[in-house]
Amino acid sequence: MSITVDIRPEVEAELARQAAAQGHALEAYAASLLEDAAHVPPQQLPRRTGQAIIDAFAEIRGLLTDEEIDRMFTRNPSGARPVDLS
Repeated sequence: MSITVDIRPEVEAELARQAAAQGHALEAYAASLLEDAAHVPPQQLPRRTGQAIIDAFAEIRGLLTDEEIDRMFTRNPSGARPVDLS
């Protein structure tokens, strides 16, 4: 469900600061605050399984081989630098 809430700019700025400090998007952070305030017992919240992400990527599944993916996402072992700890 989507809702629109009008808040003062200083409240929005503080929410944005708190969300960023926790590494969350403002919208997700605000939604979590509302969910906490509603005091809904955990068993009543919908269980998130990740199926939405699986479905979103279904269209591109199989476009790359496992070897191509490995080449794209492997670390470069030569990126290390010597460190002088003395």
